[in-house]
Amino acid sequence: MGYQKYTELDVWKQARELASFIYELTASFPKAEQFGLISQMRRSVVSIPSNIAEGCGRQHLKETIQFLNIGRGSLYELETQIFISKDLNFIDDNQLEICIQKVESVGKLINGFIRYQNSKSSKS
Repeated sequence: MGYQKYTELDVWKQARELASFIYELTASFPKAEQFGLISQMRRSVVSIPSNIAEGCGRQHLKETIQFLNIGRGSLYELETQIFISKDLNFIDDNQLEICIQKVESVGKLINGFIRYQNSKSSKS
């Protein structure tokens, strides 16, 4: 079995890029949201690459998949928070579109990685 470091995975790299993007985006939100939506979105987005990394560090495939699923859940949580940001006019239509494209891209990679891990578990 070939070992690949999680830092080499496209899914982890793109999740990190999404985190940086969301940090920059939320910097322009109203200061009143510092402990509300800003904090919530930042926690969600940091959770995505963190859970991918933690999953890759697990000894058992079942645990790896569980952490990838948690990361995917955080991605869906972030997506909801992005829509709420639009509803509150903290972001415009263009920013919404860019955010959703980035979220969908990371989502496809996570789903693919989960499928790959599941296929490994069915072979063993």
